Amino acid sequence: QVQLAESGGGLVQAGGSLRLSCVASGRTFRTYGMGWFRQAPGKEREFVAGISWSGGSTYYSDQVKGRFVISRDNANNNGENTVYLQMNTLKPDDTAVYFCSAARLITPPYYSDPTHYDYWGQGTQVTVSA
Repeated sequence: QVQLAESGGGLVQAGGSLRLSCVASGRTFRTYGMGWFRQAPGKEREFVAGISWSGGSTYYSDQVKGRFVISRDNANNNGENTVYLQMNTLKPDDTAVYFCSAARLITPPYYSDPTHYDYWGQGTQVTVSA
């Protein structure tokens, strides 16, 4: 059973930091491109960050570039893969549900396109107070 499980969300004051984690299990995600998206109430899901299967290439939306860092840890001893999103200098506009996603085959122009991802987690709420 394929599963993506996010954790690490919560309530934080503006200027603070959070680190989100996404554990991918059920198959070998080591060769998958991974992404983080977010969705605020009344808004469409938007791209936040993406990372290639090797971790050698990363991609960010303009809204988070310079504040967020995506990274991954492939294949721990339990055969799981973990993707992280370090979020710094958080702003109230960052408030949203954050989703982890995995893509079997994805190339750089499409990391920001949610239709190119095959698996999604349930999301974790991030709330930034002013």
